[in-house]
Amino acid sequence: MRVLVTGAAGFIGSQVADLLADEGHEVVALDALLPQAHGAQPPEWAHRHELIRGDVRDDDLLDRLLPGVDAVCHQAAMVGHGLDPSDAPAYAGHNDLGTAVLLAAMYRAGVTRLVLASSMVVYGEGRYVCAAHGTVRPSPRRAEDLAAGRYEPTCARCGEPLGWAFVPEDAPLEPQSTYAASKLAQEHLAAAWARQTGGGVWALRYHNVYGPRMPRDTPYAGVASIFRSALAAGRPPRVLEDGRQHRDFVHVTDVARANLLALTAPPPVVGLVPVNVCSGEPHTVGELARTLADAMGGPSPLVVGGARAADVRHVVADPRRATELLGYTARMGFAEGVAGFATDPLREPAALPA
Repeated sequence: MRVLVTGAAGFIGSQVADLLADEGHEVVALDALLPQAHGAQPPEWAHRHELIRGDVRDDDLLDRLLPGVDAVCHQAAMVGHGLDPSDAPAYAGHNDLGTAVLLAAMYRAGVTRLVLASSMVVYGEGRYVCAAHGTVRPSPRRAEDLAAGRYEPTCARCGEPLGWAFVPEDAPLEPQSTYAASKLAQEHLAAAWARQTGGGVWALRYHNVYGPRMPRDTPYAGVASIFRSALAAGRPPRVLEDGRQHRDFVHVTDVARANLLALTAPPPVVGLVPVNVCSGEPHTVGELARTLADAMGGPSPLVVGGARAADVRHVVADPRRATELLGYTARMGFAEGVAGFATDPLREPAALPA
């Protein structure tokens, strides 16, 4: 199979490209090498492939690359919380306009198979259960509650704190950040393309991905990378809220394998099918910080309270659809993965805008 991988020098895209090559597939590797994510030069691991430096918004470039391609694995994206709302045009441009241009070029080239890197952020808050009222949507968390250390979402009907539950793919979608809104827009664009062309899309909703090649020392990096950078500098990792926020931390090698399975599975016959890509093992953010600190022999985490405006309390994935449709089950356990992450090679510091 000949596969165009966008974002092929990135944290996840490079792992996908390597796994595809290991399995005997031909990789067309494309990456814009955005300064927010990359240093001055392509990372060493990108040299395995003949990396094409270019933007998915470049129609002419895509028209040259797509003929003869069997499927596209679209990993290219601007990620993370970002700096502030001034990032919105960049998120919309790279993620949404970029996806629209790519889909149009795929249509011109007759390429009908797409694996899209989506994200658990499209859910916003996860799924919650009230002891009295069953599955409910939580009330918005209020600033005064967060300031007082009351972090759990409450029931809109009775006001009692809620318990979390596993989030299935048919849960309501309520993105709460600019990045999250851009990822949901990608899914909508891809679904419309699939309906119009008869194409098939697996939208892989990644949960909290960590592992080798993560970017470090950038506001766009993930929490695992932020914790490791602090520990490497001899500082305690700073944990927001009370550290009891539940997430699903999934190793990048498992995410790469989920992409391989989606690329080699029969394409969906109903247009776009979203699939959670997760470990199936919920852990707290505080537990991640403690486990990583222990592995690095660093200072204990510092729980500092507070919360960022777009943060949600709990998002824990239901892994069943990935197993049923793709045959995917995570292989890397939390303890083993985090211990390895303590010494994994990370991406050099990004070149941030002045």
